[in-house]
Amino acid sequence: MAIFKKEEKSNIIIPQHVAIIMDGNGRWAKKRGLPRTAGHKKGANNFRTIADYLNKIGVKYMTFYAFSTENWKRSKDEVDTIMALFKDYLEEAFERFHETDMKMNFIGDRSVLRPDLIELMYKIEDVSKDNKGAVVNIAINYGGRQEIVYAAKEIARKVQNGELDPEKIDEDLISAHIYTADQPDPDLIIRPSGEFRLSNFLIWQCAYSEFWYDNVLWPDFSAKDVDRAINDYSSRQRRFGGVK
Repeated sequence: MAIFKKEEKSNIIIPQHVAIIMDGNGRWAKKRGLPRTAGHKKGANNFRTIADYLNKIGVKYMTFYAFSTENWKRSKDEVDTIMALFKDYLEEAFERFHETDMKMNFIGDRSVLRPDLIELMYKIEDVSKDNKGAVVNIAINYGGRQEIVYAAKEIARKVQNGELDPEKIDEDLISAHIYTADQPDPDLIIRPSGEFRLSNFLIWQCAYSEFWYDNVLWPDFSAKDVDRAINDYSSRQRRFGGVK
């Protein structure tokens, strides 16, 4: 496991919130002549490794893009494998949440998922809600546009019920109705696999996020790659639209 060298630490700024698009599982498998499902299994194992490492180095919030609203277009076998791996992870997380002390959240539209998965998700959120470690958001059946639609509907209902004056709607109010309400926006968004797009991920929250891309595929993404991304992030000057 990588860790920052002693001489580097004084120059390192640990982001408060890191978001990762876990991309490249299928290509990783194809390069090795394996079925895409093998890539997803390897990628699921790597998720555990990277989440533990981010927690160890002091990241307070992390969001992992696990399954998008568009991923249902993939083959039934591939979707079934992803959901089976997700269940395996949920069962493992339920057993080990005390060890990591991390707080688990699931963001996205869970209503269309299998009932057994939904039940496990609620159980894990409940048993980990008082944990003091990093907050881990897993985006499952998630889409950034869908999230904004969800927030708009929630706000519209309040206006319709007379609970809210439309003139009071502002950015802070919308932020209070999205899935990551009460959490800071991502400081750093990481995308392995060589793609240079956001893919409908956290599009409201990432207005001033820093981006880091690399050709390494997600199953091969390591703690050393996390260090490279944070080293690069630490060298940047964040202006948030102003001048420094």
